[in-house]
Amino acid sequence: MFEAMSKRQGQNGSSDSGLKLSGHPISQRTLKNPISCTGVGLHSGVKVTMALKPAPADHGIVFKRTDIAGNGALIPARWDMVDDTRLCTGVSANGAVVRTIEHLMAALAGSRIDNLLIEISGPEVPVMDGSAHPFIFLIDCAGVVEQQASRQAIRVLRPIKLQDGDRVVSLEPADNFQVDLAIDFASSVIRRQEMQVEVTPGAFRSEVSRARTFGLEQEVAMLRAAGLAKGGSLDNAVVIGADNKILNEEGLRYEDEFVRHKVLDAVGDLYLAGHPILGCFRGRCSGHAMNNLLLRALFSDPTAYRLEPMCETLVVPAAGAELLPARAVAARA
Repeated sequence: MFEAMSKRQGQNGSSDSGLKLSGHPISQRTLKNPISCTGVGLHSGVKVTMALKPAPADHGIVFKRTDIAGNGALIPARWDMVDDTRLCTGVSANGAVVRTIEHLMAALAGSRIDNLLIEISGPEVPVMDGSAHPFIFLIDCAGVVEQQASRQAIRVLRPIKLQDGDRVVSLEPADNFQVDLAIDFASSVIRRQEMQVEVTPGAFRSEVSRARTFGLEQEVAMLRAAGLAKGGSLDNAVVIGADNKILNEEGLRYEDEFVRHKVLDAVGDLYLAGHPILGCFRGRCSGHAMNNLLLRALFSDPTAYRLEPMCETLVVPAAGAELLPARAVAARA
C-alpha cells in the first residue's frame, strides 16, 4: 500500500513529472563476503592491509586497528570522530587513528553499504589509485546482501550555510542526495570547474568514482616537509607540473577530473553523517574542514533535520497510467 509523499513536490505531492508516492522501505545492506587489499597510505607512506568485513544491521561503518589491542582500536566512521582535516579526513577514538578515509567512505556511500567492519593494520587507508574506483571493485567482488532492517536517512528540513572568506558550503532540503560543487584554482590546467550531480549508485560509479586526487608539483616538497604526501606518486595522484602540464603519461580520466574528485571527497565526507542525506549539498572552494563543520552545524540544530526510514519512490506520470520507479523514469529521460 502506497502513501503520498508530503508536500515538497507541490500540492497533493504532485510534480512536473507526476504524482510521487512512497513505496516499500529500503533495506540496509552489507557485504556478502569479506575481502581485503594491501597498499600504502597517501600521506604516511606506510604499507597497510585492509579487510572489509560484513557487519550486522544497525552496526554502521566502523574501523578497527588490528595492530592495536583491545576495544580501544574500534573507531566509528562518524562526523563527531573527525579530528584531522589537513588535506584528508581522519577519525580517532581512544588514542587510535585512521586517516584519509574519504575515498573509501565515498565508495561505500556510492554502493549503498550501511554496515561494515573495516579492519586495518595501520594508521591510514591505502590510497590505491587515488580514487574510489578500486574500492568499488572490491565491493563488487565481495557482493552485497540486503538485511532485515530498514535503511534510515537524514532529511534536511531547512538550509544550513557556512562561509569562510571565499569558501562556502550549505545543505538545503531536497528529496534525494545532490551535490553542486565549484572549484577555482590559479593553475591554467584547472581554473574554474563546476559539477552538479544527483548521487545515485549508477551516477557515482560512472561520473565520479574514477576521479583521482591531485596536486601541484611545486607543492610536493612542502607537503613532505610537513610529514604529508610521503606515499604520493604518479600512480595514485594527478600531478600538475611547473609548466602547467599533466605529468601523468595517461593524462586525465575526465576532462574535468579535478572538480569530480572534489565531488567524490564531499560524498565521502558527508557519509560520515552516519546515514545517507536527503538534501542538496552546495560547495564553493570548500574542502574537508568545511564539510565536517557543516555536519557539525547541522547536528547542532535539531530543527534542521530529522531521521526517517528510506522508501522506494514511485512516480505516476502526469499524462498517463503507467507507474514506474523513479530511477527508471530518470533512466528514460
